[in-house]
Amino acid sequence: MQFLPVVTPTANGPRMDYVSTRGSAPVLDFAGATLAGLASDGGLYVPREWPKFSEGEIAAMAGLPYAELAARVMQPFVGVSLTPEKLRELTAQAYGRFAHAAVTPLKQLDQQHWLLELFHGPTLAFKDVALQLLGLLFEEFLARGGDPLTIVGATSGDTGSAAIDAVAGRAHIDIFMLHPKGRVSDVQRRQMTTVLSPNVHNLAVEGTFDDAQAVVKRMFNDPAMTGRFAIGAVNSINWARLMAQVVYYFAAALQLGAPRREVAFAVPTGNFGDVFAGYVAAQMGLPIHRLVVATNVNDILHRALTSGDYSAGTVTPTAAPSMDIQVSSNFERLLFDLGGRDGPALAAQMAGFESTKAMQLTNAQREGAAKLFSSARADADQMTQALRWAWEETGELLDPHTAIGLHAAREAGIDPHIPVVTLATAHPAKFRDAVERATGQRPILPARIGDLFEREERMVELPGGYDAVAEYVAAHAVPRG
Repeated sequence: MQFLPVVTPTANGPRMDYVSTRGSAPVLDFAGATLAGLASDGGLYVPREWPKFSEGEIAAMAGLPYAELAARVMQPFVGVSLTPEKLRELTAQAYGRFAHAAVTPLKQLDQQHWLLELFHGPTLAFKDVALQLLGLLFEEFLARGGDPLTIVGATSGDTGSAAIDAVAGRAHIDIFMLHPKGRVSDVQRRQMTTVLSPNVHNLAVEGTFDDAQAVVKRMFNDPAMTGRFAIGAVNSINWARLMAQVVYYFAAALQLGAPRREVAFAVPTGNFGDVFAGYVAAQMGLPIHRLVVATNVNDILHRALTSGDYSAGTVTPTAAPSMDIQVSSNFERLLFDLGGRDGPALAAQMAGFESTKAMQLTNAQREGAAKLFSSARADADQMTQALRWAWEETGELLDPHTAIGLHAAREAGIDPHIPVVTLATAHPAKFRDAVERATGQRPILPARIGDLFEREERMVELPGGYDAVAEYVAAHAVPRG
């Protein structure tokens, strides 16, 4: 059974219902879906329908400050759960902590290629754009009554630090963040483990990110845990987080001439959330020419999009650890939408994948994806070449994930009249060693976190597997009232 806090609607307007990709979980409003995270049937929540903006409505958004643009784009998804005034208040607060006035500024590399810098938030990664808002949404909805929230998440690097920063010290919330021991960069680890707020629990677990993510998903479906604790999610299985990422596609495209001009985006991705946000923007009416999915050698998404083969292999550690993933959770949302939104059919398809770690996309899924998506895979040498090209030709230091995105952008063969925006997902100083090996330049941490390596660390090391993590969470979380 799924327990949710009592949330009273505060706005008069159209309600937006959220349904599970697997078809059998309760339909929720925005507040309910935000607090629930994963659906009770193991699926992911998506809006019952995609809101649409007209060309005139999109054109009218040009020139808006980022926080105002965010409120305008997100309001249809929020429905009756927040008034427009409250949503604007929350977006202004969320984006007031960013180090650049534009929040997500564009930078030109050459005649066709652009970088969308998403790393000006407090933890230097694109996850801040969504999680600074998500922390405020949690606080707003929990203040209306209900049980304290126990956030359980897995991170391949950046989600953990951004989520911890967003909820550290907030009332009625405990966060338990799992990271694969020894498989994140030293900066990524310290950005998590040096936050000493009593509601923050860092768990270094044996195994890969996929192992940690499997533990989290199992906990959401364990009645022994969900009966005692109100468990919520901060990674991209949470719809509210993904919703906030839709905004920067609008911001970039508007600056480059939308809605009168098409724009393409190259997106380094592991869990498919960031690029799925681009898909949502396209469904809302933004003229996106193509979404280029960029992967490293852990290339399940590239194989799925090029040949229909969605089969998990062994995770290979790389210099781009946030992409060292072989099970891309958000891909389920795309498969649901492209498969006619047939929840029971997708539930059967995903059950087969979860038991065999192999799945073939249907013809409808493959053909639907091909209308908007292409993909590229970058090995270590290609990543290094992209890092070196950016430094030598444009004077820009990139992080390894962004370099993989840039490699995909430059290989995509897109009409030269169409601007191609690569999402710069992390500050290069988060991956200093890899950047220095490729370019000879060692990136410097911004002054606002320059003392990171002098701060005290605190974390708990646990063996891999579900039982040890569940036991730790049960011993330290605040149970339902």
